Amino acid sequence: MIEFHLDTGSGVSPYMQLVRQVRHALRLDLLRVGEQLPTVKDVVARLAINPNTVLKAYRELERDGLVAPRPGVGTFVTRTLADESLTAHGPLRTDLERWLAKARLAGLDDESIEALFMTTFRSAREEDIA
Repeated sequence: MIEFHLDTGSGVSPYMQLVRQVRHALRLDLLRVGEQLPTVKDVVARLAINPNTVLKAYRELERDGLVAPRPGVGTFVTRTLADESLTAHGPLRTDLERWLAKARLAGLDDESIEALFMTTFRSAREEDIA
């Protein structure tokens, strides 16, 4: 089962952080069809957030056709986002872990690493579009 976490300094709304975490877990095959998401009550207790925030995230995932509620039971995954590229994730993850180790050895903190990665990611994406 997925364990949610919130980054209060991210600038991303809490409900959207929950949505993204589920989508990432579905894409990486960490959540599979039929698995249950944590109950709203459990998420509220663990993260100390408003129940409406969790409900909003779950409703968005439901609108996207990724989950479905079962009244009185919980919310369950109905569709995955994993595809054939999943086999490439292992080697790419290893390469990324090496890169992160090099960045830390170079003295970069988490915020600097994230800024460097996101700037490079956006720049590469813009080049692909052009």
